[in-house]
Amino acid sequence: MTASKASTTGPAPQTQTRPAPGQSGLRVSQGRVLRSEWTKFRSLRSTVITLGVTVVLMIAISALFAAVTANQYHTFSGKDRLDFNPISTSLGGISFAQLAIGVLGVLLMSGEYSTGMIRSSLTAVPRRLPVLWGKLGVFGGVAFVVTLITATVAFFAGQSLLAGKGLDVSITSPGAVRSVFGAALYLTVAGMFGIALGALLRNTAGGITTFVGVFFVVPPLMGLLPSSISDHVTQYLPSNAGAVVYDGTRDLHGALSPWVGLAVMCAYLVALLGAAAWRLSRTDA
Repeated sequence: MTASKASTTGPAPQTQTRPAPGQSGLRVSQGRVLRSEWTKFRSLRSTVITLGVTVVLMIAISALFAAVTANQYHTFSGKDRLDFNPISTSLGGISFAQLAIGVLGVLLMSGEYSTGMIRSSLTAVPRRLPVLWGKLGVFGGVAFVVTLITATVAFFAGQSLLAGKGLDVSITSPGAVRSVFGAALYLTVAGMFGIALGALLRNTAGGITTFVGVFFVVPPLMGLLPSSISDHVTQYLPSNAGAVVYDGTRDLHGALSPWVGLAVMCAYLVALLGAAAWRLSRTDA
């Protein structure tokens, strides 16, 4: 009786709680940050809309350029016919598509600052920089796939419109594959410029304004400078340097070679990302 009572009133045996499967050793890693950023990316309605606008602008305006060129080719001067490039003509919508994808890049970063979501992101990822790398990784992967498909469709649509006048070329023509592939690379890097500007300026209006200035305002203004200056500077601007990879600047004096030009554009991006990473890691959200 005594033994029974002692056994019932004694301390309850300690049960060892084991972590649930998949929860042991949870820690912040770049892979988990990537998954988090992917969830945020695909859940934003503005992301789908802006990507859709990029696709429509690229294909529709490229087709318009090709159709107008085919219709007006008989009026071209001898010089214009020599300068005519069916590949770049069928990719003429890039200059418009880059605005949409640049805005998307800015919004992905600056939008979190405007809503205050960035505080939650940085609380979950105290080291901060993985958030920036995660956004770049998700955006870069999605943007490249989407723009590569879009550029391919734009190329074939444009060539079909030029074929009526015998102006078309095939995808196996010299420079065609490189231009289609380069168009996707160019647009992806341009969008990453938007992310870097959003992270650096932390303001949507400021990021978009700066992007527009760098890609759309400064290059034409360089033409107002004396040729002794502009001929040695214009080809090194980010947009002009990168556009050579898809034959977008054939009339540019002293244009760089395609892959060198893209490398120069990427060098600008690396410098801008360095400044954005420094501010993200050094200053409060």
